[in-house]
Formats: sequence, structure tokens, C-alpha cells
Amino acid sequence: MNTQKKPTKQDIIQAYMPTMEDLQREMAEAETLDDFFGKEGILGRLFGQMLETMMQAELTEHLGYERYEAKGRNSGNTRNGTRPRTIKSSAGEITVEVPRDRNSEYEPIILERYGRNTNELEEKVLGLYAKGMTTRDIEEVIQEAYGVAVSPETVSAITDKVWEEVEAWQNRPLAAIYPILWLDAIHIKLRREGRVENVAVYVALAVDLTGHKAALGHWVGDGAEGANFWLSVLKDLQARGVQDIFIACVDGLSGFKEAIQAVFPKTLIQRCLVHQIRNSLKYVTWADRKEFAQDLKAIYRAATREQAETKLLELAEKWGDKYPIAVRSWENNWEDLALMFDYPAEIRRLIYTTNPIESYNRQLRKVTQNKAAFPTPAAVRKLLYLADLRITRKWTQPIQNWAAILNQLAIRFEGRMPV
Repeated sequence: MNTQKKPTKQDIIQAYMPTMEDLQREMAEAETLDDFFGKEGILGRLFGQMLETMMQAELTEHLGYERYEAKGRNSGNTRNGTRPRTIKSSAGEITVEVPRDRNSEYEPIILERYGRNTNELEEKVLGLYAKGMTTRDIEEVIQEAYGVAVSPETVSAITDKVWEEVEAWQNRPLAAIYPILWLDAIHIKLRREGRVENVAVYVALAVDLTGHKAALGHWVGDGAEGANFWLSVLKDLQARGVQDIFIACVDGLSGFKEAIQAVFPKTLIQRCLVHQIRNSLKYVTWADRKEFAQDLKAIYRAATREQAETKLLELAEKWGDKYPIAVRSWENNWEDLALMFDYPAEIRRLIYTTNPIESYNRQLRKVTQNKAAFPTPAAVRKLLYLADLRITRKWTQPIQNWAAILNQLAIRFEGRMPV
């Protein structure tokens, strides 16, 4: 009597999976990020192999016997080779071999489930680094997805191989002219000399003359955000080839404007209205906040600068005695707040707030929030670079109505805009 236990679906999958030695050998041969993540990269091949393995297991369950078992000859249905099928993945299209049965009864459930959105599986691996998972988490996910053990040290060694690309990206030559530049910072926890510190990471986002957005770099600071470090960031941009910036959009950090114009003296400053509103409302009681905000809206939504200044005078007359600090902050910063009124609606909507870079930074924070503390500045830059690759791969189109915007910029910055 044959008492051999019938193999489970998981047993079958495990039998077809690459061994840990196979996986580590392939990983050791990777020299660039594309070797690992690209269309023909290691994980792309393993993903295709994983799908083929699962389909073989499905067919075994469908037929009721393992490959090469004698009883299959008299079962009424047998294996009948494979057929190629192309499916989409985040790395592009990949081809997998779909097993067939002689009666054409078998349909692969795994492709029905994942065929239209392979990212549901593949993203578990291809997006791990860019999503900010720890090496321990990555080890667990690869174990779950591929059935092989990869140590945290191996994961770290793989990600370290992108360091040359991180350095090349951070030091790449930049365009001579950027019409619009947004500057802002995020904060992370970094281990330094045995203690954990809150450190600012400085981020620059710009639009070039073709209308395309790009992050110009990530700079890990030496403490809280400050104008002095921003000065070094701007000097770095200049050293990498930037000669002129038309408009810089910033928050209300003390000394920010002076730091920018020390390096790019012709640059105009637009102070973020959202930050200004938020900061001034801190000085208004809750009972008056809604009414005060409505009066502010009448200022920044005015059609012209003259109308806005009239509304600002009305704000001062109505609230100046009760909330002098809130009103005075608008009066003192008016020149930098009102720059947007010099431009048509297409440009105004781009510069009145730092929302574009805040949106980018919000996505960076998603990958840093799982880190209790980064061990080194290099670890921060590596992770943010991988995140940038994921964020910006969708930035393929220029800003809407860019041709009209460019014409306006050419008129208003005549002599500085190349024709």
C-alpha cells in the first residue's frame, strides 16, 4: 500500500522555486539598479519564474497527478507543453510560458487574478526599497513571495549598489535657467555620535524651459532648517550650472529671501500664501477665525493688485486693533505676497503657493516615516533617491498650457529668456 503523502500546492511551488544560493548568486552579479529592477533584471525574471511555477502547481491540482506520474497516461487528460503569453509589469512587458493540457480545460487562475495588474505581486518586491520598508520587512516579504531566505545584510548590499547612481544624480549638471523654483524641507531622525537628532533634509523642485518638473536634489542638513544651509544649497545649484532663476516660491523662514538673492540677485520671491494664512490665523481667536479667513480670501482672490491692496486696507481697519500681529504680518510681507498679481492666471496658480513641492515632499515622507532613525546621511539620500525614481516616473508631460506660460515669461523676463 502506497502511504506516501500527496504533495500540497505549496510543496509543488517550493520544488520549482529557485534556491537561496541561486538567488544570492544572481544578486551578487547585479552592478546597477537596472540589473536589479529593469525589464530584464533579476526581480523581473524571478517574478516571471514565480508565475510559471504557480501555474504548474495549478495544472497539477487540475489534473490530479504530478508531472511524470504513471497514472497520468490513463487519466483522460495530460500535460501538453506550454504556450508563451505576454503580460504587463511595472518593468514593462514580460513573457511567461503558460502550461497547457491536452483537453484544453485548464485556465490559469493566477493570470486571471494578476494578469491585468501584476503590480499586486511584483510591487511587493520591486517597490520595497522605494517605499521605505526596513531590511527585516523586505526579508520577510521576499520569503513570502519567493519562498527563499535573503538576509538583511544581502538586502543592504543590493541597495548599496545604487550609491554611484545616487551620487551621479545629486551632482548631475543642471539647466542654466529655471523659470520657477520651489524650495522646502522635510525632517527626519538621524543617528549622530550615539544620539538621535531631528535633521532637516532640503529639497529643491523646479520647472525647466520645456515645462517639465524635476527635483534638483536632496541635501541632508546639520540640524533644524535654516537660511544659512539654504545658502549652501543655492551655491551648489549655481556650481552645477544654474545661472538664473526667475521666480522662487518659499515659505516664511527668516532670512530665506536674503539667502536666495545673495546667490541669484535677480530672482523674484513669491511667499507662499497658504503658509501666510496659516501663520496669521494662529493669532486669531477661534470665534473670529472664520470671518477673518473670509476677509483674507477677499485679498488673495482679488483680480488685480490694486483691488487686493484695497482689501488689505479694509482688513487693517476692521481687525488691526484686535489682532495687530496677524494684520501686520500681511503688511510687512506684502511685496513678496503680492508678486503673483503681476502675472496672468496660468502663472499665478503655479507660484502663489509651495503646494507642488509639498506634494512631492509628502510622498517622500511616506517612505521615511517607517524609519525610527537613519544610521547615516548616505542612507537617507539613498532612500530618497529611490523614492524620487518612483515619484517622477509619471512626470512625462509638461505643465498644462506651458506654451502660453512660456510666452508670458519671455515678455516679462525679456533679455533673460533665450529665444
